[in-house]
Amino acid sequence: MKSLIKKLVETVGPSGYELKVREVVRTEVESFADEIRVDAMGNLIVRKGEKKGKGKRIMLSAHMDEIGIMVTHVDKNGFARFTTIGGVHPRTLYGSRVRFLDGTIGVIGGERQDNSGSLYKMEQLFIDVGADSPEDCPVKTGDVAAFERPFEDLGNRLISKAMDDRVCVAILIEALKQMQDNDHEVYFVFSTQEEVGLRGATAAAYSIDPDLGISVDVTLTGDTPRGVTMDVVLGKGPAVKVRDSGMLADPRVIDLMVRTAKAKDIPHQMEILLGGSTDAKAMQISRAGMPAGCVSVPCRYVHSPSEMVDIRDVENAVKLIKAIVSGPIDF
Repeated sequence: MKSLIKKLVETVGPSGYELKVREVVRTEVESFADEIRVDAMGNLIVRKGEKKGKGKRIMLSAHMDEIGIMVTHVDKNGFARFTTIGGVHPRTLYGSRVRFLDGTIGVIGGERQDNSGSLYKMEQLFIDVGADSPEDCPVKTGDVAAFERPFEDLGNRLISKAMDDRVCVAILIEALKQMQDNDHEVYFVFSTQEEVGLRGATAAAYSIDPDLGISVDVTLTGDTPRGVTMDVVLGKGPAVKVRDSGMLADPRVIDLMVRTAKAKDIPHQMEILLGGSTDAKAMQISRAGMPAGCVSVPCRYVHSPSEMVDIRDVENAVKLIKAIVSGPIDF
């Protein structure tokens, strides 16, 4: 799966501008789909199978968008000031490179600080694209960019920008390719604008009206020096979400995931995330509501230009998703 992950993470696609990512995904999945469409929000919705007997209509969602920046104005010296798209933190920005949709590269710099130990505020940062004035600046107000960081393979550990959530897009693609016919009708949703408010999944869930919703997204880890306190470790398997700041996972879905993982001897962890949420929140409260949960991939340095995952967690997440949508679901 590494070549697929590399292709996905190195494609530029901030929230609202997922077109190029969607084209990559569509090329990968169209020959495996029973039905494929793009909705008004830009979600790529792929159906596999038809609901039969006691089967369920299941929605699986992984978001295609990544965090990014948007130019607010270009100053008299050709430096572009910007705002954020999604959860971009100033502490990760100084010295980072960005790539605009047209391919223009810039580096993020900052104003001189009187206290060298202080963190930059967003309004103190700017993008240098090598221009000397607004007239020769290749970017303008409203242009968007994402971090420019290549994919790096460290063996089991993989590093890149946009692992959130392209690594989970890759998981759904692989699960779709491996899925065998069964009684379930499964919708693989490659959603848009998750980073700015779960917008794509909200629309897709309303349209599909599934019996069960499962998102696949990254989560934090508690295994780095003085890191967050949580029982998720890189390389110990996908995590079954119990709760996050936006959702309490349905106990029946938690039980289904845990029972399936144990039955298939798939390593797994339990996740409680105190900040952040996923497409599962949007699915859970769509229409009259539905049972919803999330399979999480442990990821270090989330929302930074260099996010890290473990390929073993990725592969085991594929096994878990495939097993869930292949077996009986009795609620």
